[in-house]
Amino acid sequence: MAIKIKQFQIINIKQMKNYLILFILFSFISCSAQKEQVTSPRKNSIVPKIYSNIIEKNGNLYYQSKRGDLAPLKKDNTFYTLENITITPAGTQDGLSFDFNNDKFYGTIYYGLYATPGNRFPYPVLFKKTAKIEKGKAEINLKKMGGRYDIANYEETGRLTLGYRIANSSGKLIYDGKINVKGKGPFEPDLTITEGPFVNKQTATSMVVWFNTNRPCTPYVEVNGNKYHAARQKMGNMLGDMHHEITIKGLKPDTEYQYTVHYGDYQESFNFRTAPKSGSRTGFTFAYASDSRAGSGGGERDLFGVNAYIIKKMAALAVKENARFMQFTGDLISGYSNSIGKHKLEYTNWKKTMEPYWHYIPFNIAPGNHEALLTVFDNGSKYGISVDKFPFGINSDEAVFASEFVNPENGPFSEDGAYYDPDKSSKDFPPYKETSYYYIYDNIAFVVLNSNYWYTPDENQIPMTSGNVHGYVMDNELKWMQQTIDNLDKNPNIDHIFVTLHTPAFPNAGHAGDDMWYGGNNEVRPYVAGKPVKKGIIERREEFLDILINRSPKVLALLCGDEHNYTRLKITDDMPRYPKNYHGKRTKISRPFWQITNGSAGAPYYGLQQLPWTKNVEKYTTQYALMLFDVNGNSVILRVINPDTFEEIETVNLK
Repeated sequence: MAIKIKQFQIINIKQMKNYLILFILFSFISCSAQKEQVTSPRKNSIVPKIYSNIIEKNGNLYYQSKRGDLAPLKKDNTFYTLENITITPAGTQDGLSFDFNNDKFYGTIYYGLYATPGNRFPYPVLFKKTAKIEKGKAEINLKKMGGRYDIANYEETGRLTLGYRIANSSGKLIYDGKINVKGKGPFEPDLTITEGPFVNKQTATSMVVWFNTNRPCTPYVEVNGNKYHAARQKMGNMLGDMHHEITIKGLKPDTEYQYTVHYGDYQESFNFRTAPKSGSRTGFTFAYASDSRAGSGGGERDLFGVNAYIIKKMAALAVKENARFMQFTGDLISGYSNSIGKHKLEYTNWKKTMEPYWHYIPFNIAPGNHEALLTVFDNGSKYGISVDKFPFGINSDEAVFASEFVNPENGPFSEDGAYYDPDKSSKDFPPYKETSYYYIYDNIAFVVLNSNYWYTPDENQIPMTSGNVHGYVMDNELKWMQQTIDNLDKNPNIDHIFVTLHTPAFPNAGHAGDDMWYGGNNEVRPYVAGKPVKKGIIERREEFLDILINRSPKVLALLCGDEHNYTRLKITDDMPRYPKNYHGKRTKISRPFWQITNGSAGAPYYGLQQLPWTKNVEKYTTQYALMLFDVNGNSVILRVINPDTFEEIETVNLK
């Protein structure tokens, strides 16, 4: 029963419709768990059919080795989860009281007020005093922030917004939060937007505004005097939602709008701009980066899984340079966890860091390998036996990623139905939903891929458990990519196509042993239900490049991450790119093509290594780097700037 209860505990805010429905779901899942523990025949197993040597026994899950040894599930003992840390404080006569329900938790809360009137990019001004967390409890005295410190004017209005930062006893930053408070003493926590508002799904005539609140409510967004509400589900939701996605429609192309989010007694106003009409060729800028997982150096360089120090500067620079959107492809967080709550806390820290700028422009997100969310079996080794977390529909890294971000839903469905699907009558693979998709902005299109789908971190383990390897684009996604690019090539309004995925076709540094190379070992490939697929990693790389370069005249560049540096590689037909004694099909490169890798958003750097294609590297640096693409009709100019120093790394005319 413990397994099924855990499934209930991780149901995300996006899936919650109200407390009543949660209770019904809990009852149903608990009953289902009891039923499955009585008997566990294969046909009713929760173990996906695409795995091998993972079994259920007496209601528990195990990995079974060739010798028959059973490795049980690794326990999730972390305290740092979204549920444990993002508690709503209680009101007191003098301020707020935090109770983390853990008498072993010691640390510090830094806090301060948001000024009234607010700034364009709202941040709290931290107060000179702190609150100590002792035995899991802390008190904040708001009355001491009155008089000359009352920048929120709460002594007059009886309302304030408090920003606070939680650090543990070692000084490691864990979470940045905020809470609306009413009263002059006693004080009472109030309805609050805890994440957002964010803008996404940008088109010429619409935008989606989305955000999370600390309790259910029924907010609306006002634009040009029109009120827009979230779509209601058929079952209804009497108390409202905690996750809100509101589509603003009927807008004019390339027009700036003020939008105001109304929730309870509060309202917040920001601006967004719609995309130009497709094919307008008006001239614009967009930004690109990846790899912002925690770095070295302490402080905000590791805000519990996120290098908040540098991505905050990247977002600020992107907005300053009038970027209309930013594409961020993978390794947002440190990840590699078996705890969904920990994973969500890291995602929240990433979103909260970007939030002041995400109010205004979309940040379009794709996953990388560090977004891995794992079912781990403890076989006594350092990392255990790890596979993509299941059940896939709610627990997989794909499903949790989709629950935390808002991206287009026009990508492939899953790998179900592929020739290697062991049961075409059932859904066996994880969903691609919101991890692989495409979008159009004016005369460009972005095709966004998930190169860590159904990911098993150790390629040497895959023949034992089955799973996909780092960097391998599986059959259905590859087919979807080809069809999508073919359609975009036929679209007269599209001049340039950018394809982005986390893993480079040609690594250059710390990932020389994997990505789409694996030291030249084409035997590396996914296994499904214990059987290897037909194509190895290098064969699949060649098919991938053939579609991008030879089949499409419009794909301008492959934008990647994974390598923690900025590297611009010019792919040509005479570039060495095969291992010795390679007998697979060799792809002729019909035109010069750019692979641009930018994993310079804060993860620990990688130095350049000597590989067969290193002579084709035209630019390399370990500086922090924000890529800015200036698109003007047929012209595309790339500017690369260090957001920490504003140093120009290079400017290149790509077309």
